[in-house]
Order: sequence, then C-alpha cells, then structure tokens
Amino acid sequence: MGQELYPDFSILLVDDEEDFLNSMNVAFKRNGINNIECCRDSLQVMPLLKKKDISLILLDIRMPGISGDKLLPQIIEEYPGVSIIMLTSSGGIETVVECMKKGALDYIVKPPDMSKLIKTVQNTIQLIAVKRENARLKEACFSEEPKELKYFDHIVTRDKMMLKIFKYIESIAQSPEPVLVTGETGVGKELIARAIHKASERPGKFVAENVAGLDDTLFTDTLFGHKKGAFNDAYQDRDGLIEEARNGSLLLDEIGDLTPESQVKLLRLLQEKEFRPLGVDKPKKSYARMVVATNRDLNRLMEEGKFRKDLYHRLESHKIHIPPLRERKEDIPRLVEHFIEKASDTLNKKIIHIPEVLYTLLYNYHFPGNVRELETMIMDAVSRSQEGTLSIAPFYEKIGKSIEIFKLTPATKIEPVTVGEGIAFGENFPTYRDMKKLYLEEALKRAGGNQTRAAELAGLFRTTFLNKLKRVTDPFSTED
Repeated sequence: MGQELYPDFSILLVDDEEDFLNSMNVAFKRNGINNIECCRDSLQVMPLLKKKDISLILLDIRMPGISGDKLLPQIIEEYPGVSIIMLTSSGGIETVVECMKKGALDYIVKPPDMSKLIKTVQNTIQLIAVKRENARLKEACFSEEPKELKYFDHIVTRDKMMLKIFKYIESIAQSPEPVLVTGETGVGKELIARAIHKASERPGKFVAENVAGLDDTLFTDTLFGHKKGAFNDAYQDRDGLIEEARNGSLLLDEIGDLTPESQVKLLRLLQEKEFRPLGVDKPKKSYARMVVATNRDLNRLMEEGKFRKDLYHRLESHKIHIPPLRERKEDIPRLVEHFIEKASDTLNKKIIHIPEVLYTLLYNYHFPGNVRELETMIMDAVSRSQEGTLSIAPFYEKIGKSIEIFKLTPATKIEPVTVGEGIAFGENFPTYRDMKKLYLEEALKRAGGNQTRAAELAGLFRTTFLNKLKRVTDPFSTED
C-alpha cells in the first residue's frame, strides 16, 4: 500500500532551477509534506491547475517564458482560492511588494532558511485546511434537503434554493443568535421565520410584529412593556413582545425602518440579553429568540448613515435571503393549485378546470409582488369564476398589457405579441388542435426538452402532458 499523501491537496513548486526544486522537494518530504508537484516551465502552470487539485503554489518571480509576477494575476483571476507564496532573490523586494498587493499570501527570500520555509508552508497548509473544511461544512448545509420536512410543511415549494434554505434553517435552529431574513415584499419572510421557530422546537410562542412606522416611544413600549403608572395612559401593567415570546421566537419585520434611537435599544438588548420595561428599574432577562426581517438594502442604508453598522453585524450572525418568485418559477403550478384550493374553501366555490393559457401568462410575468401577489390574483380569479372554470380575466387585467404570449400566423410560426383583451391571431383562424399542438410544443421548448418541467409549465401531470402531446402530433389521431 502506498504512503498516505499529506496534505490532501497538492502543493505546486514552480522554479526553473532543477537543483533548487529537488532540494525543496526533499526538505518537504523529510517533514511529512509529500503531496508535491514540481514544475520547471512556467508556461505549464495553468494547464497543471486544470488537471490537479492544487491549493498552494510556491512561485519563483524570475523565470524564463513568463515570470512569476506576470503569472500571479492570471492564477488569481482563474483560481482565486489558490494560495501563492512568492520566491525571490534578496534584490527583488520591490517586486514582491507589488505581488503582495496583487494577492500573493507571503514571500520567501532565496536561498531560503529551510526551517523557516517549512514552518511557513506548514502554517499555510493549516490555514487552507480550515478554509476547505469551512467550505465543506457550508456546502453540506446548502446542498441537501432538510431531514425534517414537517418544519416546513406550511411553505409550498420544491425549488432547490428554497430546499437549501430549509437545510440551513435546520443547522442553525438551536443557535441562540439572531437571524436576519431578507427578501423582496411578498416572498414569504414571515413563513421562513415561522419555520425557524418550528425547527428550534422552542416551547414558547411565535410572535410577529411589523415595526415600520413605530416611533421610539411606541417601539420601546411595544417591545419591553410597561409598569402601571409609567406614563399618563399606563393604567395597568403590560407585558411587551419580549415577554410574550418568552422561550419562543420574536419576529421584528421591516427592521430597516427603525429609528436611530430604537436601533440603539435593540442593539443593547441583543448584546446584554436584558431589558427594562418602562417604569421598572431592575432589568429583566430576555429568553426570546430574535428573528428580524427586511425588504430594504441594509448595506445601502449603512452607507447613508441610516442603519447602525454594529447593529447589522449583531443581526447577521445567521442570514437568509429568500429568492423572488421570478427566480423560482418551477413553484408556480404548485402555488396556483394551493391558492385555488385555499380560495375555493374560503369562497365555497369549486374549481374543476384551469385554462392552460394561465401558465403561459404567469411564467412570463415578473411578479413584483411575488407569492403574495399571486395569491391575490388567484383569490380574485376564483371569486369571478363561473361553472367551475377559473376566470382568466383578472390575469389579463393585471398582467396582460406587459406580457408576451403567442399568435398564430398562416405559417404557424410563433411570434411574440402584446396582449390586450386576449390572444391575437393571424388571418387564418387556427384549429383547436393546432393551438394545443403549439402550446404543448412551446412548453417543451421552454423546458429545454425536459418533459417533467414542460408538464409543470402547462399545469399538467407528466403522463397527461405526454398523452396530449402524442395525440396532437399523431397524424392518424382523430381526437382533438
């Protein structure tokens, strides 16, 4: 059995002096560092990086072909995760300084003190190992489906990015640190906050509050509560949200709208885990897990001096960004079905038919209001539906003027057209069979040939989609 390689990534030695390469190679192996690649031709470095798992390069500055200082920026641009230590003669310090500015990690003066060289390389190996392990842990969190889907059964999705978010929520569920949830209006930030609470299995309640528009006095009273007599209208003791969410989770939505004074109080709460209700001298301990949410760009607010940097850094211990609906359109058929069922129960209306053109409209819409906007559309459509068929009118009214769907020309080619009251046709009115054929084939085209995805686009089960497609493309079929 061969000797085990150390480290678990290759170290590339690049120098045109063969004797120097050999001496370094021997010195490394004597110290247990044996995963070494040697290269005398600088022109072969980039090809080697394509073929080998190289995370550390010792790179000589002065070489024929292409010098190390010229090769350095190429490596950093294409392989930014690779650490580079420059090798230089005693007279090349100015060039080394430039290399450090361009991204080199360290440098060694030739001829090197071998003990110092080995120590530098050993320290770098440990640094790289930590980085690689952190990357592996992060990938593990963001690459698998969650183990317990029960925590997320209130969220309708099978989007890969959303499933990665669920996995991340599971990994931070037991942490006492705050969670920052960001995303556009209507993406479901409160649903994610509820999932965080469910996954934490904390025995207390989930409490949510929108803090937009609260001045500092109202924010303080809402969050901390007050004692009877603390101010004119304080006729009795009142617990604040922190006490209400004791041993549970507290969501503060629209955190980007907090006043500067309220930001200071929230920061102190997060730092000290204590608070004082108005009119109370002795501080009380906070036992609520804090989740905050915003649809605003906190980085921009910090640049403008409207949001405290120290508060932001306390809040971003765990950060979740929810993608907008336009980036996860595979969820649209599931959401449509869910919202139709929900609206049908609310309005006591049964929907048995969904016009296929609905999905063409929805897949081409950018959804500025995200999932919440889709739910509102569906509720309106169900309320206006007759005889079990979902009304398309609300969708045309809302999005028809800005969306591209298709018109049939005499040559049966698909061309984009702006929709007003409905679909525009060419001179020759098409048969229903022609319309179905174009519709199904376009779904397949947009799905890149993926039949399952095409069926989702059309709002059909995969077998139903394939059966319909087979019938309309079979010249001997008599069924429309």
